[in-house]
Amino acid sequence: MSAPATPAAARTWQLTARPDGLPTHDLFALRETPLPELGPGQILVRNEYLSVDPYMRGRMNDTKSYVPPFALDQPLEGGAVGVVVDSRADDVEPGTHVLHNLGWRDHAVLDAAHAAVVDADVAPLSAYLGVLGMPGLTAYGGLLRAGAFREGDTVFVSGASGAVGSQVGQIARLKGAARVVGSAGSAEKVRLLIEKYGFDAAFNYKDAPVAEQLKAAAPKGIDVYFDNVGGDHLEAAISSMRVHGRIAVCGMIGAYNSTEAPAAPRNLAMVIGKRLRIQGLLVMDFADMKKDFVTDVGGWLRDGSLTYEETVVDGLDHTVDGFLGLFSGANTGKMIIKLDA
Repeated sequence: MSAPATPAAARTWQLTARPDGLPTHDLFALRETPLPELGPGQILVRNEYLSVDPYMRGRMNDTKSYVPPFALDQPLEGGAVGVVVDSRADDVEPGTHVLHNLGWRDHAVLDAAHAAVVDADVAPLSAYLGVLGMPGLTAYGGLLRAGAFREGDTVFVSGASGAVGSQVGQIARLKGAARVVGSAGSAEKVRLLIEKYGFDAAFNYKDAPVAEQLKAAAPKGIDVYFDNVGGDHLEAAISSMRVHGRIAVCGMIGAYNSTEAPAAPRNLAMVIGKRLRIQGLLVMDFADMKKDFVTDVGGWLRDGSLTYEETVVDGLDHTVDGFLGLFSGANTGKMIIKLDA
């Protein structure tokens, strides 16, 4: 049987202008983009699941960072899982599922060397974008290496109901934390942290000042703070830190769309007396931990000691809706875009 013909074009989401503050729908356009013919070693992938993540907001600014900014009027990028429908690569056959970084579109042509084969019999395909993917490894390495977690630590996680935060709290518990505390943005999410993820305490940061609620939830102080929010959460964590505490800074979503300098933290001088360590982190820092990550998390998933949530938005047409929903708390766990078959 002959291989299927390469589609003439892919439907791709593109950024048409740089956002100032919170992005709006009018800054994005869904366009037809010509697909090249397959070359040696390349594959054609029909995407089935796309990832949208908070870090993508930073790439929409025209500023120098650890990765280049998104180019205007070009297809956006992000994690994706799809099925190979045509191949010029000897070791990747049509029908194989792969993980790659050409998301925000329905079809992609790429070098097979830039894709990783995944197995739908081991885990649901969407899990490779979340609990077994980039957010999972970020949580694992961020807590254990950047946060230098030790058995018996008290851990505070902000943005704790998200894809990264929910996994950080569970890993801390499984690795022997004395107490795990989380913050989230609704009563429903607070219940989820305690009842499903096993946090010892959790609070809604909208109910009262974060510093006040954190001190009530961890009256003896905290040893590790995993920061996904920044601002008042970081200030509160510094105040509650014990001597030689560690702060792992994964993200500061509270300031991603701000047009003004953040008001907090105003207590950075406490870092001196408490001899605190503040460590920024990127998932690429933990590439050497991937084998241990897959072993540990795979085992915990199989025996049911670690669980996860996904918020699934249907249809490529609604990708921007899913992305913008990250900044209004619309997701519980990983935000996933499911494409039509």
